[in-house]
Amino acid sequence: MLNRVPFDDALLSTVGTPEQARLLDSSPRSRVWRVRLTDRRLVIVKQITDDGDTGADANTRFARELAGLRLAGRASGPAVAPAVLATDLPSRVMVLEHLHDLGRTDDWMPGYAESLARLHALTGPADAGALPVASGPTAADAESFLALARALDVPIPSRVPDELAGLLERLDPTPHHALLHGDPCPGNDLRTADGVRFVDFERASLGNGLIELAYFRIGFPTCWCAMSVTAAPLAEVEDIYRTTWRGLTGKDVPGDLADACAGWLIQGDALVERAHRGTVDQLARVPAEDFEWGYVSARERLVHRLGVVADMTRDHDHLHALGRLGSALADRLLERWSTLRPLPTPDARPW
Repeated sequence: MLNRVPFDDALLSTVGTPEQARLLDSSPRSRVWRVRLTDRRLVIVKQITDDGDTGADANTRFARELAGLRLAGRASGPAVAPAVLATDLPSRVMVLEHLHDLGRTDDWMPGYAESLARLHALTGPADAGALPVASGPTAADAESFLALARALDVPIPSRVPDELAGLLERLDPTPHHALLHGDPCPGNDLRTADGVRFVDFERASLGNGLIELAYFRIGFPTCWCAMSVTAAPLAEVEDIYRTTWRGLTGKDVPGDLADACAGWLIQGDALVERAHRGTVDQLARVPAEDFEWGYVSARERLVHRLGVVADMTRDHDHLHALGRLGSALADRLLERWSTLRPLPTPDARPW
């Protein structure tokens, strides 16, 4: 039954008749097929299901992905997402352009960074309300981070609570209207002959693009395949992003990348896969247990993020004390658990 494509009469008349269908790997939140039609064209059919996500019903996720894809379809140059060919709203089915993925390429990050900037630049203030406002760290996240320091017996500099309060204010997404993918992980980017295109827009939102540019530094925080980008490759991709954004908008990228990275650091839910987010205080688990997601553990992810924020805030006007706390926390984690590994490098990304 799973290989039977959910086409109603309207889709059959609009798109064509399926001849062959192959069920593809996907999250529990959806079913995805590669379909060959009787006229030999290939399309992708995606149906949003009721499974695999907390706090968001299937109809909401369907509407969100569809809105994100349609906004992404505005691209005047090379596309940044597959085109939406047809929809069946009651069944939560969308028929998408089939993209030929080139697979492994030696240097995937520059094209990823360029397409990410092009995606973010597609929307502006006039699009307010087209998608939910991006979510970010909260006061509860800040308190959980401080509680982690106390649990590990790491002294908290007196300025840190005020710095965290200021960070939350600066990370308010409401003044920003970049089209965010919401989960721009390896596997959600396809390398085509015309450049990188993103798929799976179920978490699309409007906010500050730096939140997703920060993925390179902070280790791809919403992704099972966490990785570390350093030195020259990091400088290259961030320059490509900023140059592309400036060329499209005529403005510099707004905001502070150190703020974006610090925001990811204090979010415990960024240590676990989506199905477990919003269930417990994930940072509170770290002193007592190390839990894996993909091939990287929570403590390994956390040590990387602590080191990144410490390095970025040595001379920072608003986060210097937080950086010192981050450095001390990283040292404490490595003292207690000396076998923690650094994150893999990008050449080890899964395909």
